[in-house]
Amino acid sequence: MTSNNNPVIRSLLETDLYKFTMWQALFNSAYNDNETEYRFVCRRPPSMPLAALKDEVVREVEHLCSLTFQEDELDYLRSLRYMKSSFVDFLSIFRLQRRFIRIEGNGDALEIVARGPQVHIMFFEIFVLAIVGELHARRWPQEEALAEGRRRLAEKIAQLKDFAPEAAAAQDLAPFVFFDFGTRRRFSRAWHEEVVETLMAEVPQFFKGTSNVYLAKKHGLTPMGTMAHEYLQTFQAVRDVPLRYFQKAALDAWNDTYRGDLGIALTDVVGMDAFLRDFDLRDAKLFDGLRHDSGDPVEWGEKALAHYAKLRIDARTKRLVFSDGLTVQKSISLWRHFAGRAQTGFGIGTHLTNDFGPSYPALEIVMKLVRCNDRPVAKLSDSPGKTICDDETFLAYLRSVFNKPA
Repeated sequence: MTSNNNPVIRSLLETDLYKFTMWQALFNSAYNDNETEYRFVCRRPPSMPLAALKDEVVREVEHLCSLTFQEDELDYLRSLRYMKSSFVDFLSIFRLQRRFIRIEGNGDALEIVARGPQVHIMFFEIFVLAIVGELHARRWPQEEALAEGRRRLAEKIAQLKDFAPEAAAAQDLAPFVFFDFGTRRRFSRAWHEEVVETLMAEVPQFFKGTSNVYLAKKHGLTPMGTMAHEYLQTFQAVRDVPLRYFQKAALDAWNDTYRGDLGIALTDVVGMDAFLRDFDLRDAKLFDGLRHDSGDPVEWGEKALAHYAKLRIDARTKRLVFSDGLTVQKSISLWRHFAGRAQTGFGIGTHLTNDFGPSYPALEIVMKLVRCNDRPVAKLSDSPGKTICDDETFLAYLRSVFNKPA
């Protein structure tokens, strides 16, 4: 375990791949001048007041703003075939700016707001979440927590090894693969790496990658990720794009940038039904698959398969990626349901990197885009409690445009 005096973030690669891929798509688009606001939210009351962390968070963010990309990091990004030289050249001179982020205590709550050019401030998100999460976790008795975390990780590995004969029997038809999606809510930097190293050693036949670019580079893993909600939400508030067509505009801009790479589309910004109305034959052929992040996963998957069938596309050539609150057992259950009907993949987050039992609860924190170009944006989630918007009038209008009930 690292010393509490060590900075939480020590490399600008210590973030999720989709921060780079969304950043590049916007950087290379006609919408690279967006002015935006991102806001930190704790969805569930924490066990201790987060405002107590304010001074430490300030120090960590100031350290973060001193970091730059190193030459070997830039070389690694250039080695990813979908990263463009012009974007990596921009990263070579990039540094996060402290003036764009405000950190304050508000009663017991911690208030963090980033405002400024989107192609600058969108990069704060994962770092801020990892900083707050680790500073919070440092308040727990470390050795006791880590002992419980290791015990729980061993149980997960035992589950996977028990499942291995069943998976092996179906390997040719429907391989079971999962990825680490746990950077944003991890217990600590050191624990995150221990989890990844343990999974690589114990279940390499199943563990195939990580969203964390630093760990992917260090351990020779595949960096995983495409887009998040903020990317599609941005197109709710850009010039020349009618609200009704924001999803189409976002998908078109993605295809213009990646030309067939990174082909997993996120479906739940305004709900699966509204997404599928926009996901036409062209998109269904161009994109390799879809990612689930809210609502009932079985119902979602069945809708995806029915949509492919309607378009006369063999769903076995497409991938369904599940990433909403997954556990190992839930992932196995979903694999059993969809095996042989589509390719699958499972992005497991908090259950891998911050599962320490009820005595050490993980924070339920997000940092979301709430305004773009002085206009509100929103996510109409298929899961209760995940809808995010600070403007009820816009929320009602968005629901009416996409015929989604409150």
